[in-house]
Amino acid sequence: MKSKQLKFIIPISAIIFSFCLFVFLRQFLGMNVYPKEEKATIYIPDEASYEEAMDSVKTKLQVRNIKFLEWVAERKNYPKLVKPGRYVISKPMTYNQLINILRGGRQSPILITFNNVRTLNEIAGKIGGQIEADSSEIIDFFSDPGNYSNDGFKPENVISVFIPDTYEFYWNTGAVKLYNRMLREYRKFWNRDRLRKSEAVNLTPLEVSTLASIVDEEALKTDEKPRIAGVYLNRLRRGIPLQADPTIKFAINNFNVSRILFKHLEVDSPYNTYKHAGLPPGPIGCPSVSGIDAILDAEKHDYLYFAAKADFSGYHNFSRTLSEDNRYASQYQRELNKRRIYR
Repeated sequence: MKSKQLKFIIPISAIIFSFCLFVFLRQFLGMNVYPKEEKATIYIPDEASYEEAMDSVKTKLQVRNIKFLEWVAERKNYPKLVKPGRYVISKPMTYNQLINILRGGRQSPILITFNNVRTLNEIAGKIGGQIEADSSEIIDFFSDPGNYSNDGFKPENVISVFIPDTYEFYWNTGAVKLYNRMLREYRKFWNRDRLRKSEAVNLTPLEVSTLASIVDEEALKTDEKPRIAGVYLNRLRRGIPLQADPTIKFAINNFNVSRILFKHLEVDSPYNTYKHAGLPPGPIGCPSVSGIDAILDAEKHDYLYFAAKADFSGYHNFSRTLSEDNRYASQYQRELNKRRIYR
């Protein structure tokens, strides 16, 4: 009789065990976590606690059994291994897969592109918010010269460290990490070949960036940049003031001016290249790669002047003498009057 009861108990125990194992495996291996929308972006700030990280998960993800998720997290020691970052979840996954992503810090990178910017404020506006640092934190960092003076930069030229391009960042990037990343890119950009060319035109990399920012503003056509660069290099070598209109626009803080007037030329500013010979204190914008390379590969010629063509094509007439330049400039001025462009 006892043997019959024992035979009966063993199958029941096996069934219960099998059922429990099935439930466990279903919880552990099943796709029990999925985004509430098409994709979910989980942000975990620096120094976030385990509880704060889990709150972010609960807010963005539909979790079938939160207790089981927490059980998996504890078994994998996630409470002590919280890593900040931006995590994009776009498909259903298991509890184990989610914790592995978070515990391993497997972030989804962000692509940030910046070009055609004139000030650090504009750069901060483009980058801030896409990374953990907001624009004010970035500006505060660059407002303190002590943060970068040991690297050879000053407030007037530190914008040079931002070489326009598309960069991959992780979200948990603060102002210091941002600067250090851009400094690495800057040093990589200024390779041996570019440094050699910089020496050949007798300018430091920072001086090249300053002149490149002027060329960028003067040239509406990229193919004309090396020729314009050649003009400015010729003037620098001869000690002739650059007389670059974009520097006046920078000095009066108005790049929307269509016509530089005599009153503008009287502005008291070290950026007034009509009054001061040589280069201004720093770039008047974030110099482009094409602008920098135009200085380094400047066209060799004996032009000292250029004036915008009166056909408004965006190209310029180049001159060797002031009288010839004045003739071209008069043509352009007459066309401005004809089009009623007075300022």
